[in-house]
Amino acid sequence: MRREKGLKKIEKTFRIPLPEIRKFIRDFHSEMQKGLSGGRGSLKMIHTYVEKPKGTEKGRLLALDLGGTNFRVVALELKGNRKMKAPLIEKFVLKKKHIIGKGKVLFDFIADCIKTFMNKHNMPIGAKQKLGFTFSFPVKKKGIASGALLRWTKGFSASGVEGEDVVKLLNGSLRRKGLSNTKVAALANDTVSTLVARSYEDPNCDVGVILGTGTNACYPEKDRMIINIEWGNFNKLRRTSYDCELDEDSGNTGEQIFEKMVSGMYLGEVARRLAEDLLPKIRFPGGFKSEYISVVESDTSKGLTITNRLLKKLEIRNSKYADRKFLKEACTVVSTRAARLAAAAISSVVTRMDPHLSKRHTVAIDGSVYEKHPHFSNRVKAAIKEIFGRKALRIKLVLTKDASAKGAAIIAAI
Repeated sequence: MRREKGLKKIEKTFRIPLPEIRKFIRDFHSEMQKGLSGGRGSLKMIHTYVEKPKGTEKGRLLALDLGGTNFRVVALELKGNRKMKAPLIEKFVLKKKHIIGKGKVLFDFIADCIKTFMNKHNMPIGAKQKLGFTFSFPVKKKGIASGALLRWTKGFSASGVEGEDVVKLLNGSLRRKGLSNTKVAALANDTVSTLVARSYEDPNCDVGVILGTGTNACYPEKDRMIINIEWGNFNKLRRTSYDCELDEDSGNTGEQIFEKMVSGMYLGEVARRLAEDLLPKIRFPGGFKSEYISVVESDTSKGLTITNRLLKKLEIRNSKYADRKFLKEACTVVSTRAARLAAAAISSVVTRMDPHLSKRHTVAIDGSVYEKHPHFSNRVKAAIKEIFGRKALRIKLVLTKDASAKGAAIIAAI
């Protein structure tokens, strides 16, 4: 009985009703304006020095996509008329010595990989070559091809990089490796690159969103420059006790509040705290990954046998069906809230540009949470329909996979 009462209370606590979404949108607009005006708000609203492509750009371009231990080198041919050839893509893996060693070693290795890629695909080493650089770490932009790393994230700590212009560091390595005619023409993050990649083919695309391990979005302001919102830091939100405890235990208390309620880095941890609170006999000493939420919510088997198999893998044996059923409900509560918050944020950005939804808008979305969770995308779409009614048809959400490297190449061509 305690569990049923607890579940009803939690469902009510995590529910995001329509009036709360409308307040979210008003607060989000206010924070956007603060950021654009140079005021102190939770949204950085960073000028990227990038505009949307016209779709007429042509050329053969290289791109580097660095955002984690795996990175990609891409060759892309733009044919104009909003057409492009299928890109050539090679993946490379960074070793520990590159991630936590000297920055010079890291960038020299990346330059070596670019050279390997060019040799493999018969690209002339000495020819002039523009390179687009997607660098998905916090950067203070100084121009289209200039940006200083504010701080490493995602487990990186290579020395001599924080505070330095990452474009200069990479160009220096390219020179040392005999690629002096290959130069970075544009620097962007994955969100901006996602918007640019989709908008080259679809002129209605004016929002780029990442819903994966982290979350962020961008859009073009009235002067056409794309603004990197850094919306993960939005903090005008009603939080539960579970959110507050997670925030207190994180390494960045008081920051990235929206991200801690929406992104793949944290969703599993919110679900774990909720489940352990109401299931005293179940503990997850090794943690509960966000990908497990997808496994549990996908389980339609009789007796939730797939969830039982997962729990055994996590060294939780002899779970009862009622426990598994509750775990599924807990996961659903957490992911549904995340989807509705994501819908509220997307709606805020679209109505910043077009308050009355008088035009069509394509939202390019990349990221594992949106792509791989079995119900997330449909829940986002349902919430947008709830917000706008029939006008929701003017907002088209499009999964735009692996766009970050292609977008960087297109930015180099703009």
